[in-house]
Amino acid sequence: MAAAVFVRRAEFFGSVRTLIQSSWIHSSAALQQAGPPPQVKFFPPAEGAMLPPGSFKDRVAFITGGGTGLGRAMTTTLSQLGAQCVIASRKLDVLQQTANEISSQTGNKVHAVQCDVKDPQAVARCVDQIETLTGLPDVIINNAAGNFVCPSERLSPNGWKSITDIVLNGTAFITLELGKRLIQNQKGASFLAITTIYAESGSGFVVPSASAKAGVEALYKSLAAEWGRYGHRFNIIQPGPIRTKGAFSRLDPTGAFEKGMIGRIPVGRLGKPEEIANLAAYMSSDYATWMSGAVIRLDGGEYVSMAGEFNELRKVTPEQWKIMEAMIRSTKGS
Repeated sequence: MAAAVFVRRAEFFGSVRTLIQSSWIHSSAALQQAGPPPQVKFFPPAEGAMLPPGSFKDRVAFITGGGTGLGRAMTTTLSQLGAQCVIASRKLDVLQQTANEISSQTGNKVHAVQCDVKDPQAVARCVDQIETLTGLPDVIINNAAGNFVCPSERLSPNGWKSITDIVLNGTAFITLELGKRLIQNQKGASFLAITTIYAESGSGFVVPSASAKAGVEALYKSLAAEWGRYGHRFNIIQPGPIRTKGAFSRLDPTGAFEKGMIGRIPVGRLGKPEEIANLAAYMSSDYATWMSGAVIRLDGGEYVSMAGEFNELRKVTPEQWKIMEAMIRSTKGS
């Protein structure tokens, strides 16, 4: 008799577990088909410039990867706030088009300088050109990056090198070349690096990027300690997923991954380039002169959502919680 009761109870609990697991799968699928999560209405993006007009008047800002994506957004905001901007990347035609468009929009000059950040000699020539055009910059934003998804067992030495050369070596070459000249000229500056949330956690399938971005963060935190005495600040932004054409074409070519990302972001949406631009402007401004060595995560809560072991329980419905609570209360012993 007791054995039969035990079997029936076990079967009941097993069916409840199956029901809950099945419901989680269906609720996830429904989320993907039903459009944005309901909470997104509480978190609308503010895309206008946050700081007062003229916050960067008489300042020079240098942005790598400034022709497209986040780099373009940061350049636009800094130019709107009065900065004279210099943007750099390998594609001069893209840079010149962006520079002309932003200049005509803001009324402030944007210069385009071709630079392959992987090549230290090219970096030195780029900085020579900046000195001639504007003088040494007050704000340096290392934004140039490269990435692609790949199983690590399929990763070639060239694939590894192509990413780490741009992200880690490129950031180091730009930072050291400019930093040495700034020190020699006794000029202070704000350095900012754009990394990623998985620089902290690591991530499969983007191992070169994760390794290189972690190296950039170590570089900037180290220099924040060493070069503060020269008037230099070093800070880092870790963006979560933000739709930009270049990044998403290599990281989400089918578009299916975006739905999963939105499902795990507590605020229920991707970020906007302008949101990163506003944070970058603040961190590079006189309003943040006591900030150095900081790593700021701007990701809608994605990192903590993925980090918590029990966070998937948010998919449990109130009815399922009643069943689970009954199961928990009926458990005897430790």
